[in-house]
Amino acid sequence: MKGSEAKMTGFMEGADKRYVIPVYQRKYDWKYENCRQLYDDLKKIVIDGRDSHFFGSIVSAVVPNGSKIEYHIIDGQQRLTTITLLLLAIRNLIAQGKVKTDEGKLDEQISQRFLISPWASEDDKIKLRPVKSDREALVKLFGDEEDYDLGSNLTINYQFFYDMVMKEEVPVADLYAAIGKLEIISITLDQGDNAQLIFESLNSTGLALTEGDKIRNYVLMGFPAQNQTKYYDTYWAKIEKYTANDVSGFVRDYLSIKQQVTPTVSNVYRAFKNYAESVSLPIDTLLTDLLRYARFFEKLLTCKSGLKKQKLDDCLYRLMRLEIVVTRPFLMEVLRLHQDGKLTNDDVLRIFLITENYLFRRNICEVPTNALNKIFLNLNKEIIRYDNTADDYVSKFIYALLSKKESGRFPDDEEFGLAFSEKQVYQMRGKYKAYLFERFENYGTIETKDVYTHLDNNVYTIEHIMPQHLTPAWNESLGANAAEIHTTWLHRLANLTLTGYNPNLSNNTFVEKRDAKEGGYKASGLKMNQKIATKDTWGLAELEERSKEMLELAMEIWAYPETDFVSSEKEFDSCTLDDENFDLTGRDIAKYSYLTTEQPVTSWTDMFEHIVKFLHQKDKSVLMSLAYSKKENTDLAAYVTYNEADLRSALKIDENLYIEKNTSTTLKMSILRRIFALYEADPMDLVFYLKDRD
Repeated sequence: MKGSEAKMTGFMEGADKRYVIPVYQRKYDWKYENCRQLYDDLKKIVIDGRDSHFFGSIVSAVVPNGSKIEYHIIDGQQRLTTITLLLLAIRNLIAQGKVKTDEGKLDEQISQRFLISPWASEDDKIKLRPVKSDREALVKLFGDEEDYDLGSNLTINYQFFYDMVMKEEVPVADLYAAIGKLEIISITLDQGDNAQLIFESLNSTGLALTEGDKIRNYVLMGFPAQNQTKYYDTYWAKIEKYTANDVSGFVRDYLSIKQQVTPTVSNVYRAFKNYAESVSLPIDTLLTDLLRYARFFEKLLTCKSGLKKQKLDDCLYRLMRLEIVVTRPFLMEVLRLHQDGKLTNDDVLRIFLITENYLFRRNICEVPTNALNKIFLNLNKEIIRYDNTADDYVSKFIYALLSKKESGRFPDDEEFGLAFSEKQVYQMRGKYKAYLFERFENYGTIETKDVYTHLDNNVYTIEHIMPQHLTPAWNESLGANAAEIHTTWLHRLANLTLTGYNPNLSNNTFVEKRDAKEGGYKASGLKMNQKIATKDTWGLAELEERSKEMLELAMEIWAYPETDFVSSEKEFDSCTLDDENFDLTGRDIAKYSYLTTEQPVTSWTDMFEHIVKFLHQKDKSVLMSLAYSKKENTDLAAYVTYNEADLRSALKIDENLYIEKNTSTTLKMSILRRIFALYEADPMDLVFYLKDRD
């Protein structure tokens, strides 16, 4: 196996070369965003006057075939195919006279150096041989435009490059020269090398760079070697320390704050790079801001606010134990506002406690959690937007939460009380169950017990007062309705407590559990057991009494907040595309927001057109492939087509692409959800603001 640096064009050049994509390789699948990134990189080479740009590696096995040399591409087919498409687009545009260059016969030069072998037989002229399912589409790109396979990803990406080159954002000769500056590592296998083992080694072994590793490299490699250590020590080492080396997770939260969009876990590096280049801040300024937020991040991780408020640090610990990370961007902004002098220590405590109450009430009422990410992502911006200040922040914060509907709602006392009384607490997830018992044991006292640690270490367990399996003695004490009482109340909170002596209590009678010298309720040092120890029997009356008392305490622990603030602007009801149960009957749409854009619209059809066209421009391959696919392969076949005549009322999305618009609002939502799934887009990102129909 030999490896060496090479120019991409040098690797591709040669009339006797053929580049074969083996049958075991996947189809060509680079997306619009990949092609856009390549095009933008080439523009930067031109604009910045760069001498080179690393383009990755290409691994190939050389297979002689008569007068030809076949390079079987083991790794790198996506890059090779994409450059072929770009060169073909440049060649065709020059040949068609749609772009001009002073370099004579550049189209013929490109064609004969990189694309075809002019002296080969007709079926062997094209040097790149994709897998069979892509081959015919590539051949057609060398012919007449009317014969193009519009459903092929090759054609779609070719058309992207064709359109970009024709805009001449940079002169075509300069763009061509930039392609010549792409550098690769060309790895050629020897005859005895095992291609499969090498492919596995290249793609599967070792520890892959995390998104945080890539960001570190991007930031530090931009400095001269003598400055890299300085910036690492001054900034990056501290960022890693404050984030407990979870730089990827921290930067994801940081970008959520700055852009109101949360990048996917696998795309944090790319999102950060795009952000850094878009804000055009000096690197010192950007790193200083990152370091500042990393310190806020550390407070959430370590549960040490530094504000000398034990109640706040205790709240931080409880939130950490609940493992709900979607609140972090908002809570970091709260800490920033405090540092900026906009919030007092008491303000911060109230915000964190109300956030805790909001999360727990929703859990008890089984409100879906999928809305939380977007709620906390936009919450600070929403609060500020009421009057464009941070004044009266806590009141506005409460108002914002209480204004949420449906899956975003803050359950009121009626909903919470009913759900809490009937909740099968013993069957809750462990982290919420531990949280609930810690609160009941420690709320309102400074003589707290380390409930979490004791539960973690099985020192404490959760005890059923009325046991899970009724003995004859228990049946007798419960009376004629013993089975009904047992079924209804067994796992409710009223029948549960904490103990360190569960095996000793087991299925004993209530009096035996109460009076046991070791572990009995009377001997227990736990606050939860003090009232139980005063009872003579344990049955329906005691269960109902304890349920009422615990509910009253729950209303105090997880109090429903109040505010006098009222927004001066009319508040629209809102829902997201993910809210399938939201009733849209009699409701019109006033506006929508998608990602960071808010847009007024006149109708649901107007919104539908905007969103579909936006997604299509982001990646044309998705809907084009759908329109040209075999109809039985998709349940969207009746609504997306290349033939306008197939639809009752066709909405034109692109050339040879139409979608049905004469549908009910409910069906439009259903179609959009399925399209979002194809794009792997989050339906929670699309928010509708509603008004009553006139």
